[in-house]
Amino acid sequence: MPGDASAPYTSPMAEPLRSLPFTYDDFLLLPEDSPQCELLEGELLMTPAPTVTHQTLVGRLFATIFNFLATSPIGKVLFAPTDVVLSKTTVVQPDLLFVAQEHQDRIAEDGVHGPPDLVIEILSTGSRYRDEVTKPRLYAQFDIPEYWIVDPFREVMQVYWLEGDRYRKVVDLSAAAGDHLTSLRLPGLAIDLAGLFGQGG
Repeated sequence: MPGDASAPYTSPMAEPLRSLPFTYDDFLLLPEDSPQCELLEGELLMTPAPTVTHQTLVGRLFATIFNFLATSPIGKVLFAPTDVVLSKTTVVQPDLLFVAQEHQDRIAEDGVHGPPDLVIEILSTGSRYRDEVTKPRLYAQFDIPEYWIVDPFREVMQVYWLEGDRYRKVVDLSAAAGDHLTSLRLPGLAIDLAGLFGQGG
């Protein structure tokens, strides 16, 4: 009951909606106007609305990759909330994802069925553990070959490549150092981190 001091504390940042395992079929029954949710190994997690900084970075990254693909049509970039169905008990919504042209059959009207070629997560206060620990394990398990982590607090980006059954960090880039990000999955693309994080306007 409200105010009951004996009630267990549950973090508002990523709140499990029930203890029983969920499946993709359960996930499809959620109302269309429900909060953004992900299904991680049978646990349904609700995520609060992202911050303005988070959405600004999503918008800048999406625009940069989208414009690159307009002249180099090697695949498609999508942004959250787009369901990525990895199994019957794991449905994720990466902040951004790229699907190469040869894997376009994985894209359906209701989301992406199967692993993207690249996923990008932007850290927030409540998502750091999931994005740095839980999701890399899951993304590696389902053979997603490249993973970027964007840290708006330190203005850095980390690039991971899948090697065997786990990721190896191949580069740690900084806006302060004037670094540019390049990617095996998007050959020819270079992202200026200082511009991405808004340095110098």
